[in-house]
Amino acid sequence: MPEFEHSLAVFIDYENLALGATPKGGGKRKPATKPDISKVLERLLEKGKLTAKRAYSDWQRFPDAVGDLHALGIELTEIPTRAQTGKNSADIRLAVDAIELCHTKSFIDTFVIVSGDSDFTPLVSQLKENGKTVIGVGMYDSTSELLAANCDEFIFYEEIGIAVDAPAIPDSLSKEKRKAYQLLFETIEALQRENVTAMHSSLIKDTIRRKAPQFNEQLYGYRSFTGLLEEAQDLGLIKMHKDAKSGTWAVEGFTG
Repeated sequence: MPEFEHSLAVFIDYENLALGATPKGGGKRKPATKPDISKVLERLLEKGKLTAKRAYSDWQRFPDAVGDLHALGIELTEIPTRAQTGKNSADIRLAVDAIELCHTKSFIDTFVIVSGDSDFTPLVSQLKENGKTVIGVGMYDSTSELLAANCDEFIFYEEIGIAVDAPAIPDSLSKEKRKAYQLLFETIEALQRENVTAMHSSLIKDTIRRKAPQFNEQLYGYRSFTGLLEEAQDLGLIKMHKDAKSGTWAVEGFTG
């Protein structure tokens, strides 16, 4: 199990992500598409606690996004139009804020740059020199290879939420139990992506609660979280063993 919970600061270059999500047609881009920031945050919650969440843009260009971002608890920083301030104004403000947080909040060990802009490569280098882990998130079409290569990890937006190894949830289970299994399977996959080999029951439950703080196994018909895991094993969906030291269940992965 991890010795401590990672603390993440998330900085979003919203315009870069929105334009990257917008398909091209006839050699020109269509009006900007609103990216789903909630699924980005859900993916990052698999890694630890989101301590700071900030987004930068000229919000007059993306009025439909403001309400959703506020609902996600993201602090919005207004950047005037580029015609008034120059091309890199949002980039500079984001970088300054990230460096300030790096030096004033030592407990934050991981910085997330949601952008594919190569201009952030020096920022990534500075954060790493200060002992921080840097994760990048961006679109296939708008991500610089230089930026992606310099991050400790780079997540492509289009790959978030794609199930790989999880088995099908049996139709025989009730609607409520199927919801519990969906959370369980998503979390096991997330921990496997993080190369966690000892997925103790307490770690799995804590990870679920970061994404769904209201989670309580009793609401899904189980007397304990162990009961959910044991049922999944009895159905042949997951493999587990008892940890020799703690005596608790540790999930090895999916069957098959």
